This record gives sequence, structure tokens and C-alpha cells, in this order.
Amino acid sequence: MAGKPNPIQLQKHLSGVDYPASRDDLVKTARSQGADEQMVKALQSIPDKKYDGPNAVSKAVSDQG
Repeated sequence: MAGKPNPIQLQKHLSGVDYPASRDDLVKTARSQGADEQMVKALQSIPDKKYDGPNAVSKAVSDQG
């Protein structure tokens, strides 16, 4: 089923993010780490705000859709 990215894969593609991070920072980092289109789209769909850590990002992604 197409849908939410695997949280472990998500964190792998966000390694090195300097938190707090904006949605744009997360998208840019994920792209530079080789994230696929599904992962990038999931990050682009989260609210545009500052995220204070990986758990906040995972929660925002899992709350989408």
C-alpha cells in the first residue's frame, strides 16, 4: 500500500538535521540523503513549522492523510 513512509527510513534520510528544523530544512536534507519521491512528498505535506526533533517529525508525518 502506498502511504506513509517507514519511520526508520524517514529518520535515516533525516540524519544530520540540525533541530529545531523547518519543513523546508527537512525536505532539503531528505533529498540530499537520497529520499524517494514518496518520502519527499510526505515531508512536504506536514505543517510548515519548526520541528524540535525526530519524534516530532515522525508524528507529523504519521498524522497526515
